[in-house]
Amino acid sequence: MVTHVPAKAPGDERGALLAFVEAQRGGLRRAVLGLSDEQAARTPSASELSLSGLVKHVAECELNWLRMAQQEPNERERTQETWGDSFRLVEGETLAGTLAFWDGVAHETEEFIRSVGSLDDTFPLPEAPWFPKDDVSMRWLLLHLVEEIARHAGHADIVRESLDGATAFELVAKEQGTSWG
Repeated sequence: MVTHVPAKAPGDERGALLAFVEAQRGGLRRAVLGLSDEQAARTPSASELSLSGLVKHVAECELNWLRMAQQEPNERERTQETWGDSFRLVEGETLAGTLAFWDGVAHETEEFIRSVGSLDDTFPLPEAPWFPKDDVSMRWLLLHLVEEIARHAGHADIVRESLDGATAFELVAKEQGTSWG
């Protein structure tokens, strides 16, 4: 990550954790800066990952975690048969639309976290070999979102550099209207 969350993050622990989540979102958003849908759909590495697919996956993943925390059904829940569609844009989807969807999810995540009584409040996870067995806290949720989004932002850095050579430092500068180097 080439940007840093200010040492005095907004408000309190909630604000600090939300700021770290947003910083990781920014890394992934910057990876698609200036790309067309066609460019963002390319898979230039040995992996099948594309930038638009990573954005879609992370947006849907964040929504899934939010719905679990809210203990509400996920309107975009994936099945084993549709899992692959969470990593690629399908007919009628665009990068801009996917980014707008993610912005809405991010806004809803922040509103929800700010509304809970305590970061110590917990929620259950479905039984699965990859989930903790015990309930998890809202604090755990935010830390997990940092981990999840950062992992995929790192993938996105590699895919973007493979596409056109643009590095994370150059994309930060471009986003700020300056140049790197």
